[in-house]
Amino acid sequence: MTSHIMPTYSRLPVTFERGEGAWLLDENNNRYLDALSGIAVCNLGHAHPAVHRAICEQSKKLLHTSNIYKIAAQERLADKLTEKSGMDNVFFCNSGAEANEAAIKLARKYGHERGIENPRLSSWKRVFMADFSNAKRYREQ
Repeated sequence: MTSHIMPTYSRLPVTFERGEGAWLLDENNNRYLDALSGIAVCNLGHAHPAVHRAICEQSKKLLHTSNIYKIAAQERLADKLTEKSGMDNVFFCNSGAEANEAAIKLARKYGHERGIENPRLSSWKRVFMADFSNAKRYREQ
């Protein structure tokens, strides 16, 4: 069978058909421990009865709305997260790309608030660094 999926990375030769808790089962019923959690999008496990019930109940009301609207449940979660973390606010996003974009914008905002007109942002493979030094001595080293 040929695939019309763009080959952005090499796929492993296994096809999962269902999950049970932390386990994935392939088309031959072989069990695998899901150490990737669907790459962090399914960290509550697979087919958990309580999660299934909660999703079914929520789907009777509303499945998704954009963050450009007020979302009562999201606001309640933000209240709990800020209370527990001691932070002033939280940012909910939909992807790693959106999270990275927010991190860059927040780093630039942090620099601007400290009087740095053009904060330098540098990146290397798998590393992010923001340089907020405004002092000449730091730039000359």
